[in-house]
Amino acid sequence: MVNLRINNKEVEVDKGTTILEAAKKLNIKIPSLCHMDLHDIKFVNKLASCRVCLVEDLDKNNLVPSCATFVKEGMNIRTDSQRVIKARRAIVELLLSDHPSDCLKCAKNLNCTLQDLAHDLNIREIRYKGEMRKLPIDDNSYSLIRDPNKCILCRRCETMCNEVQTVGALAEVGRGFYTHVGSSFNRSMFETTCTFCGQCLSVCPTGALTEKNNVAEVWKLLASDKHVIVQVAPAVRVSLAEMFGMEVGLNVEGKIVRALKTLGFSKVFDTNFAADLTIMEEANEFIHRLKGEGRLPILTSCCPAWVNFMEQQFSDMIDIPSSCKSPHEMFGAIAKSYYAKKEGIDPKDIVVVSVMPCISKKYEAKRDELENEGFSDVDTVITTRELAQMIKEVGIDFESLEDQAFDNPMGESTGAGDIFGTSGGVIEATVRTAYDMLTGKELEKVEFRDFRGLEGIKYASVDIEGREIKIAVANGLGNTRKLLEKLKNKEIDLDAIEVMACHGGCIGGGGQPFHHGDLSILKRRSNALYQLDESKKLRKSYQNPYIKKLYDEFLGEPGSDKAISLLHTSYKARPKL
Repeated sequence: MVNLRINNKEVEVDKGTTILEAAKKLNIKIPSLCHMDLHDIKFVNKLASCRVCLVEDLDKNNLVPSCATFVKEGMNIRTDSQRVIKARRAIVELLLSDHPSDCLKCAKNLNCTLQDLAHDLNIREIRYKGEMRKLPIDDNSYSLIRDPNKCILCRRCETMCNEVQTVGALAEVGRGFYTHVGSSFNRSMFETTCTFCGQCLSVCPTGALTEKNNVAEVWKLLASDKHVIVQVAPAVRVSLAEMFGMEVGLNVEGKIVRALKTLGFSKVFDTNFAADLTIMEEANEFIHRLKGEGRLPILTSCCPAWVNFMEQQFSDMIDIPSSCKSPHEMFGAIAKSYYAKKEGIDPKDIVVVSVMPCISKKYEAKRDELENEGFSDVDTVITTRELAQMIKEVGIDFESLEDQAFDNPMGESTGAGDIFGTSGGVIEATVRTAYDMLTGKELEKVEFRDFRGLEGIKYASVDIEGREIKIAVANGLGNTRKLLEKLKNKEIDLDAIEVMACHGGCIGGGGQPFHHGDLSILKRRSNALYQLDESKKLRKSYQNPYIKKLYDEFLGEPGSDKAISLLHTSYKARPKL
């Protein structure tokens, strides 16, 4: 243990603790910009590149970065001296001197750490006038916009992309004044190994990385003569409330439906319905593989960022993932076939909008493989944050809205559909249905708690009539890489693997309200989804009466020719750019 004084207060901490961490024990706030410490996912950015967290070491009479300076016995630190405040203010002014001043138009306005720092330090003018960088903005992808002029070289995104997600799409480029975080050879993100998981923009403290905003496109669609329908992903209903200052993890499903109706959508459906449909197809595929008709382990295919990662980084394993489309793509395929036929609407006049917790879904919707008869399954995607933006634009008092139920026939779901939004939920939902399909018996205990939680990799097994089914759950692409390398090296033997690109699954998606490193927010969102599941009478996907009706009236049975045509896809190896 080490004893030191911070602002004349005694504190004892473990050796190896930084001054910043020691100050937190005394509830002393030290501002930081480049630093971010997410212990749960082993993400620590300690580059000390911004120097905003400077404190004064009184014994040595110098300023040191608190995020990267370890405590020593007898240290005497001031975090609030005039010297410290003056230095911090000068540093932030220097950052602002080369930063675009278009805050009112910036996507991160009121959600920008640099903006917050300037406010807290009472900066009302910038004394340093100099050259401004004018670097090209990369907006060529369907998911992501990179504005290097707003990059402050904190390198959070680089750490997230390379060390946590192991994607390797971002790097420090340029020299001197023009140094910024970008891509090698200044290629568009669309031309790199980027999977569009969105975790880089989740940790970016400024507007250097933002999602491609589709709100204007949706407004145009709503003003057209098209039949515009919308679907809502499971994770959205337990996170949107945060955008309106409401309780974290609060389920606002009914308010979302009412708001979307107010915005002008013709029908409001639930992606959970399509999650149940996905389970029917995936469980059927899993059973066939267990019987020797295909290669094990089966890997889930609901996450487009993971699929992109697999196609580029593990193309030799391209036959392992399930061929099932993701739930929102299945929904689009059914909307433009079964629903169109039932409603007597020409598919070309139906527009499907998806509200997703993920920016990679924007990319996924544009994949050539995900269309039928010349129509894309999904026309456009907006994130949780973008939906909040639309609601605020119209001036809807979201908190006071009365609940409204989803429309049918694609609004009914089981508890299995709810848990799709959290890590471990997809495989738990699959096992619930696969067990009954395999044995012909009713599974009484439907909770599989070993699949649950925010750990990077979880292992569990399920006994199905004497056969041990070995399962792994990975969330985060770096954890996925570790798991797949073990599989390739035959260090583990598995029957099924669930993969989600984002920590915690969809609840931690790149399109969700920013959690700013507070991972307790993810836990509360996850718990809310499990509570939804537990509150429902029907908790297995095959029990959904509308799913049964869909198969009886249209698809035939899971794995039928029509189901394969509409609900399944294929993958292709992509070069590591």
